[in-house]
Amino acid sequence: MQTMRTRAALHVTAAVRRSASASAAQAVNLSFLRDTPVAAMQRQDHDALPKVLRGALDRKADGEAAQWSSEGRRRGRRVDATVTPDHTTHDGNRTGRDTTVVQSARGQSMTLRPRFCSEGSGERVFQRTH
Repeated sequence: MQTMRTRAALHVTAAVRRSASASAAQAVNLSFLRDTPVAAMQRQDHDALPKVLRGALDRKADGEAAQWSSEGRRRGRRVDATVTPDHTTHDGNRTGRDTTVVQSARGQSMTLRPRFCSEGSGERVFQRTH
């Protein structure tokens, strides 16, 4: 069974993957999304990136980046990602972390800014992108 944290991290990549799918891009005339880093990602990339995100949230200080690359994992387009927790806030027993995720492939980059929060020592839950 997936933990709340895993589901939260998957929300980020799944939302981007859906928005970049070829059929969705053609349906709403967003064909430019075919050349984005997310379009170059394969299933194993979408599975690996949430692990990097969780690791950064668990172990990295604000401003300290975690790096990931699909190089050596598969054939096809190389995809790189940098995950940086930017700002941590505390409100009582609630902790929030603003994060920057930069994905690069095909000579382009895409930046996401998800926020994750937890209550006490509970699991981090995706809140929103900003």
